[in-house]
Amino acid sequence: MSYEGPDPDGFDDYYNNAPGNPGRRPRGTRTRPLLITTAACAVAAGAIWVVTQAVGGSGGGDTAKVLPAPSRSATSPTSATSSAGASDEADAKEPNGSPSKAPSTASPSAPASSKTPSKPAGGGTGPLAGKVVVIDPGHNPGNFRHPADINRQVNVGNATKECDTTGTSTNAGYTEAQFTLDVSRRLRTLLQEQGATVKFTQNGDRAWGPCVTERAAIGNQAGADAAISVHADGSGAGNRGFHVILPASVHAGSADTRPIVASSRDLGERVAGKFLQVTGQPPSNYIGGGTGLDTRADLGGLNLSTVPKVFIECGNMRDAQDAARLTSGTWRQKAAQGLSEGIVSFLRG
Repeated sequence: MSYEGPDPDGFDDYYNNAPGNPGRRPRGTRTRPLLITTAACAVAAGAIWVVTQAVGGSGGGDTAKVLPAPSRSATSPTSATSSAGASDEADAKEPNGSPSKAPSTASPSAPASSKTPSKPAGGGTGPLAGKVVVIDPGHNPGNFRHPADINRQVNVGNATKECDTTGTSTNAGYTEAQFTLDVSRRLRTLLQEQGATVKFTQNGDRAWGPCVTERAAIGNQAGADAAISVHADGSGAGNRGFHVILPASVHAGSADTRPIVASSRDLGERVAGKFLQVTGQPPSNYIGGGTGLDTRADLGGLNLSTVPKVFIECGNMRDAQDAARLTSGTWRQKAAQGLSEGIVSFLRG
């Protein structure tokens, strides 16, 4: 089934034109999950989306760009390998294959820093000049060689988690670590062309890791204007689509996401709307109630962040239809473009 995205900024047209809707929905308004039904109608502009939802509550601020998803509760039904197994840096994944070239450098772990961030020098002269974006390519091709290092527990504020995991792979052996590095490098190029300063948490140049604590610290220390962690899921066959993970409000130990919850949601909504529009990838049919958004309090990379940050699961590597997209260089370029447009939309307000 073909899904075409909403207007360039997300779902504004739906909000503005929905029956009984008195006007734009203020950002932060809670809604019930979006129910998407599609009537495939071949027209020159693409497929038509028929969307129904109920809007409740009130809030202030700018218009949200996609429908927010409710936080996943302990009782919400999900695939056995998806909810807790969504490709988080600390979720158990099946081992991936050997990388073509093994990095030789050591990979120490660093805790999230509380120092005043200083933005790195560099960047171009385009519309994003002066903006800093941190890209976190999920996992590391060498992680499987270092089980003792990546399995050790680190503190993420409200719990302890594994330092990192190996990530998942397609049934044919294309690894998540390969996918995330490729998309992240493409995304870096697109952002740098617009003048942004871009920093990676890892670029396949370390033996393993970094741990989730250091991944968060890199964004914090860079004073990032936006940070995104790129992943692909490892759920069951038939589970399709992307979802963007937003930080829940966490205030425990060294974690305090309260200052970044609203800005991270804005970033996530814009990324989801643009990713949908550019790639044609449908919102997840197994997480997020059809909204393409999910809120979690168990991910160290989000809990320890002090800058606006989201995760994206670009698709399910264990589903044949999604895997065909994820293994296509042409589609990965679209994925990078969708992520770039979402980030640019957020940074330019």
